[in-house]
Amino acid sequence: MALDTIQKNLLKEVADLESIPEGAYNIRSNGKTLSRNVTANIDIVQKTDKPGIDIIVKKSEKRERVDIPVIITETGIKDLVYNDFYIEDGADVIIVAGCGIHSVHDGDTSHDGIHSFHVGKNAKVLYYEKHYGSGDGNGKKLMNPTTVVEIDEGGSMTMETAQIKGVDSTVRKTTATLGANATLIIHEKIMTHGEQYAETDFNVDINGDGANVHVVSRAVAKDNSVQKFYSVVNGNCACSGRTECDAIVMDKAKVLALPGLNANSVDASLVHEAAIGKIAGEQLIKLMTLGLTEQEAEEQIVNGFLK
Repeated sequence: MALDTIQKNLLKEVADLESIPEGAYNIRSNGKTLSRNVTANIDIVQKTDKPGIDIIVKKSEKRERVDIPVIITETGIKDLVYNDFYIEDGADVIIVAGCGIHSVHDGDTSHDGIHSFHVGKNAKVLYYEKHYGSGDGNGKKLMNPTTVVEIDEGGSMTMETAQIKGVDSTVRKTTATLGANATLIIHEKIMTHGEQYAETDFNVDINGDGANVHVVSRAVAKDNSVQKFYSVVNGNCACSGRTECDAIVMDKAKVLALPGLNANSVDASLVHEAAIGKIAGEQLIKLMTLGLTEQEAEEQIVNGFLK
């Protein structure tokens, strides 16, 4: 299947794909399925009651990758999709999602993805999600992802999410429930500029003894942009939880961080850290003595911070 230059660029940005991938995948373009493929271990089924798909990862699966990117190149589309992931007991899978919007006209364009993960006993999930916007249209590019995670006993999920460029407004909501000895690790990276707005809302219930969660958010806010970070970890048993929010504020941007911990058991061990500040002057000076301009030095520091 032939892709035009814009489609190729969006796929590269959100899923690191140079072309249509091999293996299991579902590519959604402008509100419709563009192309799909399944394998012996990963099935993808179209929903019949609402837009979206069911992704079934069989227990015999060991480290196969499935790609489910969304790309939008038509201005004005309001895309809403429901994707459910069923990870069978003992499976081990890599899931690459993400959304890219390219807009060159007036009119707002949006994508709201509601992803629900059902992670079985002793199953492992590595999940990548990146949001990206391009084009010089006057309309806003809006992305509001919702992620619901349920992890059974001994299961684990690592989420790597990033939004670095071009999204005018986003509200990112994640809720999770952990069973005994389950693990959830979340690494989030966000950069805003101009008049952009980004809000993150994590809420995790740790219900099983021995379970643990670790949430890390790295954020850079430039120009007049605004970011808000909310995180609540509820320790309801003998468990451990940690949230970290580190942010760099530049220009006239604003950042609000509200991490919260609820220890509902005497055996819950919970920690949070939040740090917000500007780039240290000595860091800039050190790089500028090596021949970089102030702007180049700032870019180097920001890139290193978001790695």
